[in-house]
Amino acid sequence: MRKPRDFDSELKALADKAKQLKERRVQQLGELVIATGADANNAEILAGALLDVAETADTARKENWRKRGAAFFQGKARKRGEGTERHADGTLPLDGGAASA
Repeated sequence: MRKPRDFDSELKALADKAKQLKERRVQQLGELVIATGADANNAEILAGALLDVAETADTARKENWRKRGAAFFQGKARKRGEGTERHADGTLPLDGGAASA
């Protein structure tokens, strides 16, 4: 006979996982605010700007914001990776990045 599933513990594990994901999302949003330099503004200005973004229906404007955001992330990725050669999975080569002959 099979052992019955413990639904209570499975639900608790899922709730814990959801809580961790929400906490990580909040942390990443805070890190994004700092990385962009937006933390130099007060909370009211940031809230107003985010409300404007959320309420904007202008797709051309949103596409412009998306392109700027993509460029920002690509620029950050290049700056972090300067000086080291990395594989596609993000790991360093075994030879320490030395050029092969």
